[in-house]
Amino acid sequence: MKSAFPKWLGDTHRIPPTSLLLSGTAAAFAVLLAAPRSSLGLLFVILILMLATGRNVPRKTSLVIGSLLLCIAVPVAGLRNSFLFELGTQVGIYAALALGLNIVVGMAGLLDLGYAGFFAIGAYTWAIFGSPQANHFIPGNHFPLSGTPWFFLFAGVALILAAVAGTLVGLPALRLRGDYLAIVTLGLGQAIRLVANNLDHPVNITNGPQGISPVQRPSVDFLTSLFARLGLHLQPADLYPAFFYFLVLLAACLAAAISVALDRSKFGRAWVAIREDEIAARAVGVPIMTSKMLAFGTGAAFSGLMGAIFAAKQTFVSPESFTFLQSITILVMVLLGGMGSVRGVIFGAAVVTVLNIEVLKSMSEFLNGLRQSGYVINLLFWKYDCTLLPTQLEPAKYERMLFGLIVILMMIFRPGGLIPETRHRIEMESEEEEG
Repeated sequence: MKSAFPKWLGDTHRIPPTSLLLSGTAAAFAVLLAAPRSSLGLLFVILILMLATGRNVPRKTSLVIGSLLLCIAVPVAGLRNSFLFELGTQVGIYAALALGLNIVVGMAGLLDLGYAGFFAIGAYTWAIFGSPQANHFIPGNHFPLSGTPWFFLFAGVALILAAVAGTLVGLPALRLRGDYLAIVTLGLGQAIRLVANNLDHPVNITNGPQGISPVQRPSVDFLTSLFARLGLHLQPADLYPAFFYFLVLLAACLAAAISVALDRSKFGRAWVAIREDEIAARAVGVPIMTSKMLAFGTGAAFSGLMGAIFAAKQTFVSPESFTFLQSITILVMVLLGGMGSVRGVIFGAAVVTVLNIEVLKSMSEFLNGLRQSGYVINLLFWKYDCTLLPTQLEPAKYERMLFGLIVILMMIFRPGGLIPETRHRIEMESEEEEG
């Protein structure tokens, strides 16, 4: 079956000229400034970045366009609408999470349905010690730990703990494949959430289902001092949206750079060999045990780091943030973008996040407003009173159904994802030529 999607999305040989990319960048900048409260500008930015990061686009061009849009256009528009900072931060967090899961699922071919568990480990690592919660089991009333050095220290600790947990998860996975591996990872992910949900007795460590609050944020005194010297007296609350946006942007860029480096290394080649044929990989001397454990540990490390940042940003952590649906959401991002494709996974995360947070919510608000307005749709032979719209018709409530449809449609029409990995793209093109 031929793909129903535009071929240019995954075509790395046909790229728009640099002048057209720069014109698109200017247009995206203009849309963001003209309509900062609309998600249209951010969707336009995502599209331009997708085109500008093609394989054959000069690296300098990609860096210039990416810097202009992410470091200048979005922040400038965010000064007029702080929600852009929030949406951009969420996109960055999920992009880094999807990159971590892509190492396990896309590169190594190991289905992990409990990925949100490592996200929880990172979040609780900082939440417990960055709040008064630790005083419940450590005497001396030394908590919360506040200040920038403590946060970054515990972010590193969260990364290490999640990596260790991921490596331990890899141990039982050495003898499992396919459905059995998926069931084991699903059970372990749910076990982590249930431990967090019930570890409030006999010693109160996680505060159970009530969650932990308030979680300290890293200090932004250096930014307030900097702006004060420039004559701008801003409060920390005004600076935190931009601070977390750039912090998450830096973390996501590091995750992308590490993913690309691993993909091109001997470890990436070993993962691909295991994914394609584990028996053949073992026969030619690929260290199966080491490679699988490294994949699980590396993917979990990404999740743990973003968990610590998420806890500081939200200032509240509870087990409800790390459900099975969270793992499925991240998996959908990988499937939509393209398993094994670093570029595809990033844009898959961006599309799903914007769709989930902004588009579905806006559609629900529009339908509610239409229902309350009493507007009557009057066509030639048909009239409909909008007050009769069913209250159940809220797209935001059908998130799970939408994700299921996305997975089904992608598997039927575009199994390689929107931006397939090079190997998958070549295979699909050869199959189309043979067909």
